[in-house]
Amino acid sequence: MRKICLSLLTAFPALVFAQNNNAPSSYDIHDIKITGYLQTQFQKAQTPGISSFSGGDFGENSDNRFMIRRGRLKVDRVDTYSSIVFQLDATQNGVQLMDAFLQLNHPDYKAYRFTAGVFNRPFGYAIAYSSGYRDFPERPRVYQTLMPRERDIGGMITINPVKQLHFLTADFAVVNGAGLFARDYDSRKDMVGNLHFQFDSLAAKKINVAFGGSIYKGTVRNNTDTYYKASAAGFLKNTAEENKGANLKRDYFGANVQLEYTHSLGKSGLKAEYVAGVQPGIAASSGVKGPEASTSFSMQPQTDLYLRNFSGYYIWFTQQILKSRFSALLAYDVYDPNTDVSEGQIGVADNTTAGDIRFATLGYGFTYLFNTRVKLTVYNEQVKNGPTALEKYEDDIRDNVFTMRLQYRW
Repeated sequence: MRKICLSLLTAFPALVFAQNNNAPSSYDIHDIKITGYLQTQFQKAQTPGISSFSGGDFGENSDNRFMIRRGRLKVDRVDTYSSIVFQLDATQNGVQLMDAFLQLNHPDYKAYRFTAGVFNRPFGYAIAYSSGYRDFPERPRVYQTLMPRERDIGGMITINPVKQLHFLTADFAVVNGAGLFARDYDSRKDMVGNLHFQFDSLAAKKINVAFGGSIYKGTVRNNTDTYYKASAAGFLKNTAEENKGANLKRDYFGANVQLEYTHSLGKSGLKAEYVAGVQPGIAASSGVKGPEASTSFSMQPQTDLYLRNFSGYYIWFTQQILKSRFSALLAYDVYDPNTDVSEGQIGVADNTTAGDIRFATLGYGFTYLFNTRVKLTVYNEQVKNGPTALEKYEDDIRDNVFTMRLQYRW
């Protein structure tokens, strides 16, 4: 029994390698199947009331908390021609819809699948990669900013050739662009495309390799006669009557790679992704925190838009320790909301605000698998920002976060 358990544990990273939220629990024909996971955790922040991408902001007078980070309940059904997925998230904040989509397919055309409803936007790798299988507590800051809650409402076509090009998956989606919890606020739709290549069991089944590229073409409606465009001197003001109601571009492109190697010490995994483009945002103010200024909108923005050229990336490394139940974690991610100005220019260059500050996060910790269902994660994040000329941002903000999480998955 012990050998069976250990073999399942060591196979666990390979299972993780293929997890995708835009699918039922299995495509084998079945009636109703219920799966899910629960994540409960304790966190300690460096300072009370910090803004955080590690499960949300802390309370004004709190630097520690217990919380239910995710409580997912997924129900799905699969038959010969269709499948349906419905997923809820229950936490201390209430119950929210996460996924609600149907998929159509035909057994004579297995390479094609159509998805409609609420689903993960098919961009990059980390977006659709399930939080129930991910070793790291949260997705990187760049994705939490560009695509908060990951989902949107629309339709998607997936092509996965089953013979000659079985290693290729192509997705193309048309979505509202407003995200999971919002009705579309204009008549424009956003388009998302993704190509993914996966090669498993290379080099005597010791190596898995995958890589891909993505593109997002969208817009955000401007509700005033003025918008600002980033430059090396700050933001240039553009005022004209025709700017009111204009759709300003929201364009992203990205590339990603995943590597997994099995060797005498266990399994090593490396995952990395780079994203850049143009992000419409607003100016940070007393009522708008810095990170919120470049976060994608779920409703019509009422103030002047700020067009920022951004870039971001992350690197995730996992190492199983001596084929045991322990795995070491190391991560580094960067999000620069405005690549046209340096930290020292923020607060000096025209119209720059806290919404233009670059953040880098170094994360490290470990996981321990009690069995195939229960996992402990201990993780620390050191968040750094460069000094600026803005008040309260002259030095690095004290916003590090420690997390201890227990997860049960069924």
